[in-house]
Amino acid sequence: MKIRCVITDDEPYARKGLQGYISQIDFLELVAVCESAVELNTFLKKEQVDLLLLDIEMPYLSGIELLKTLAHPPKVIFTTAYEKYAMQGYELEVLDYLLKPVSFDRFLRAANKAFDYFNMQEQAKPREDYFFIKVDSKLEKVLIDEILFAEGMENYITIHTKQKKMITHLTLKMLQEHLPADKFIQPHKSYIAAIDKIDAIEGNVLLLGGYQVPVSRYQKEDIMERILQNRILKR
Repeated sequence: MKIRCVITDDEPYARKGLQGYISQIDFLELVAVCESAVELNTFLKKEQVDLLLLDIEMPYLSGIELLKTLAHPPKVIFTTAYEKYAMQGYELEVLDYLLKPVSFDRFLRAANKAFDYFNMQEQAKPREDYFFIKVDSKLEKVLIDEILFAEGMENYITIHTKQKKMITHLTLKMLQEHLPADKFIQPHKSYIAAIDKIDAIEGNVLLLGGYQVPVSRYQKEDIMERILQNRILKR
């Protein structure tokens, strides 16, 4: 399990320190570093992440103020120099509250807490065989085992199976919550693909049932590892 996280802090040394800590923990995947809550707000409109490492006092917009504007925020670990916000942090159901300067062992405890949380959430998910989506004026049944991939287009997604494609008013994140994490990957911010439906890999492209799905360059190594799972034979 990889926890996709974002660092947001207006202090360069704090950002650099957290980046170094994250690089030492194999279940954390750093997908972005932001210098302000405003920058983070823009990023979250384009990308899906699991965990925010978030400073509180920043120019224009504080970390707490940002969280209060988000309808469905990622989980949060606050990293701040001020104790006075601790109560507000726990009212916002943050995973942990780290006081600067943050030592590695304290950061590791917070990271392990995040791992335990996401692992528990994953195990608690019901294993569904199918679900229904609204397509035009009717509800269509989608068998999970028949999904090749899904493509996101702002607030709509297109679900492709071998038989047909269906367009519905959902987001990729909403769909991903109903798919088994061990069977589907997100190789690109706009795509989710079924691992066992991949016929071939060519450069930065996955081939599935006659379709092509792009792989983001920055996460190609992790995606390849998940797809191949030591099943490659070579001389």
